[in-house]
Amino acid sequence: MSLKHKEIEIQEENPFENCKLDREKYGTILTTLVKNYSDGFVLAINNKWGAGKTTFVKMWEQDLKNNSYQTVYFNAWENDFENNPLTALMGELKTLTTKETEPKFQTALKNAALLSKHILPTIVEAIADKYIGNTKEIKETIVNISKGISDIFENDVNDYAKKKIGINEFKKSLSEFIANTNEGKPVIFIIDELDRCRPNYSVSILEQIKHFFSIPNIVFILSIDKTQLGNAVRGVYGNDRIDSDEYLRRFIDLEYSIPEPDKEKYYKYLYEYFDFEKFFNSNERLKHRDLSYDGDYFLKTSELLFNNSQISLRTQEKIFSLARLALRSFASNSSVIPSVFLILIYIKITDDTFYDEIKSKKLTIEQLQDNFFIIFKNKISSDTEDNLMLIESYFVLFYNNFIYSRYDRRKLYEKDEADGNKLIISSVINPNKNYILLDNFERIKSNRTIDSISLGYFLNKIDLTENIVI
Repeated sequence: MSLKHKEIEIQEENPFENCKLDREKYGTILTTLVKNYSDGFVLAINNKWGAGKTTFVKMWEQDLKNNSYQTVYFNAWENDFENNPLTALMGELKTLTTKETEPKFQTALKNAALLSKHILPTIVEAIADKYIGNTKEIKETIVNISKGISDIFENDVNDYAKKKIGINEFKKSLSEFIANTNEGKPVIFIIDELDRCRPNYSVSILEQIKHFFSIPNIVFILSIDKTQLGNAVRGVYGNDRIDSDEYLRRFIDLEYSIPEPDKEKYYKYLYEYFDFEKFFNSNERLKHRDLSYDGDYFLKTSELLFNNSQISLRTQEKIFSLARLALRSFASNSSVIPSVFLILIYIKITDDTFYDEIKSKKLTIEQLQDNFFIIFKNKISSDTEDNLMLIESYFVLFYNNFIYSRYDRRKLYEKDEADGNKLIISSVINPNKNYILLDNFERIKSNRTIDSISLGYFLNKIDLTENIVI
């Protein structure tokens, strides 16, 4: 059993074979796009962090290779220790050289070296270097400053002209190298994790792609979270009011977002990957009728939490990974109450403030219910209502057991001589069906196996403060 979800193995012959999100069709769409617009452009694949972009672009890259495209994969985040992105970008292109194309690449490399030289010192720095420490009279210094400004300005103009010629020479030599690299097909240059590296490095890469690499037959693929990259842009320019979308349009010709995956397929895959069956369907648990359906309840709760939600794939992985680890604290024949167990882990990963308030017993029962409602308010329907009210009942009872001692627990319902038991609190899922909540309370209280369970029972296991069974 793995604690961490490992990177998916990409088969060379069939790159998307192990894709659990059915994304091969999106790779095909993008390949068609590259084929039809082979002169060169910049495509941004824009999805939120944790949406599986890196896995997708790596699978797609291998698929492109299988279709005779030359590709380069560059992880900007792993390489932002390099101050000059041009060095890194040229270093990646070098991997495409052959014996025949090496001379043309070397020509482009020499031209790139000229572009990488430091710009002449600024006026202030140059004058400071020239005159600091000079023992002559201030009057003579002032006269010389005038001449210094003139010299520096002249040098700047000459340097600008040389730089412009140098850029053209670089682009010309790079174009010749690219044209001879892939027999007419464009080179695909994938830049991943651009939004996660140092802000000034991100912006520098964008600027250099625009000014140095806007040549025929090279397609740049930027794998980004555009919102995060926009934050980097604003940080570099020190202005929160800058229109980052407008700024990024200067560099990005086309934007594509990978459609949301089928969440049900993914959580079922994670259930299988982390081998929950080994616990829930163990011989010991299957002996007990009230435990034998826990695996089904776990998946049913997963459906409630993840279907039609904004939870990223990476966050789902974290939730399932912690759940599988925490299950090792449960004896093979002990009660898990999968709905309560999984929802508490969900809260721990996605809302640590709420989780800490539960642990520290700061909430009233009504406040707990209000927070519970916030999680599920968009999931309430005629199909889910009864199940949500059952989960609400568990949370209220177990929290009541947690915050009060056995003899001081708050009454949730009381006897009514005329009508039987009468509910004291109300459901937040559907106040018009409080009779269901009352019925749930009565059934749980009649089950001596679970009626005295408190949320602390789950919290200790989730926080790994109890012994783990290996």
